[in-house]
Amino acid sequence: MNMAPSTPVLTENSKAIPANWAVRATLLWQHRTLLKRVTSVALVLSLVIAFLIPKQYKSTASIMPPDQQGSGGAMMLAALAGGRGGGGLGALGSLASGLLGGHTTTALFVNLLQSGAVRGHIVQRFDLKRIYHSRYNVDAAKHLGRQTKISDDKKSGVITIEVEDRDPVRARDLAQAYLDELNKLVTQTSTSTGHRERIFIEHRLDAVRNDLEQAQLQLSEFSSKNSTIDIKEQTRAMVEAGARVQAEMLVAQSGLQSLRQIYGDSNMRVKETEARIASLQKDLVQMTGSSAPLKSKDSDAMDPSDPEDKGSLYPPLRQLPRLAVPYADLYRRVKVQEAVFELLTQQYELARLEEAKDVPVVSVIDAPGVPEKKSFPPRLIVALALTFLAFAATSGTILIRESWARLNPNDPRKALAAEAVPVIRRRLHSMLPSRKDAA
Repeated sequence: MNMAPSTPVLTENSKAIPANWAVRATLLWQHRTLLKRVTSVALVLSLVIAFLIPKQYKSTASIMPPDQQGSGGAMMLAALAGGRGGGGLGALGSLASGLLGGHTTTALFVNLLQSGAVRGHIVQRFDLKRIYHSRYNVDAAKHLGRQTKISDDKKSGVITIEVEDRDPVRARDLAQAYLDELNKLVTQTSTSTGHRERIFIEHRLDAVRNDLEQAQLQLSEFSSKNSTIDIKEQTRAMVEAGARVQAEMLVAQSGLQSLRQIYGDSNMRVKETEARIASLQKDLVQMTGSSAPLKSKDSDAMDPSDPEDKGSLYPPLRQLPRLAVPYADLYRRVKVQEAVFELLTQQYELARLEEAKDVPVVSVIDAPGVPEKKSFPPRLIVALALTFLAFAATSGTILIRESWARLNPNDPRKALAAEAVPVIRRRLHSMLPSRKDAA
């Protein structure tokens, strides 16, 4: 680089350039042609660099967490977020402060969004190892963390999620994935009172349902074997039927006595009346039955070899009191199980409603959308900044070289440079052949 002649002031004085801005400006003005060329080239190169930088698109989502989270689900969420994110003690400490009133659920949900559990699932869901050219999931999760900004408003509690990516559609999908993973994590780790109550009632309801089915089956088998439909109604019907048969038999016996006195024993009407009385007696004996004990449960209640059991639609009247006890016991069991089942069904529905209330609900204020404009890089600012840096570097080089040229040759700094520079050059020249041979 050819240096212009120095000013008369500098010619008369062998000392360094005075620290005066006017003198420095004059020196730069003398090298204005060089500065103009460097600035022009730097402007062109900076524009090329600015347009070569990949575009980044930012998708934003805003959510509002619930106001209070004092249940055990909050502790589980914080512990899970801290355990998988690598900062378990810090997360538990933040949780303890929150339970004491120091923080709201906003800080908890911010920690959840920044946890390793959420980022790990997103990395696997979108195969970010391939997109970010990372070898391990941890590195891809860290890259995703650098591309994500999660902030909260201390006054309103609104959480803002900003995700940057080269693909605008993927930026929107990544922001939505944060919301999906947060809801999934909150739902899976909810251990509230309503949830535990719903689980207990659900298991109890299954057990009661099985007991009810068994009781109904036993009652139906008992009723089918012993022809018992309704003991009270059957007893009333059997008593009324027996009284009616007995009354008809008494009337027939009175008529038989009259017919015998009038026509004799060999008359057809007398024989017909005797046959009717015998039939009524047989029906009465069949309805009345015997007082023998009931058969065992293993044997059939209706034995075809027993003449009293042939063709009987209802159990005998004398057996009804014995059948009433087991029938009432089975019937009572069925009714008790039905009442318990109905009560548990109502409690189960109420527990489901309470569980739905206890699960934290994340309200989405602004859903993530596909960004239309790039968020980075600001090409004009990048080009101007690089151009200014080139201009500043060139100006600084000119001033330093001029200052160095005006130093006294006997100056210790110049003497040190005169000794050190040749040594450094020899070392560099000696290293270059070795690199070529190695290549």
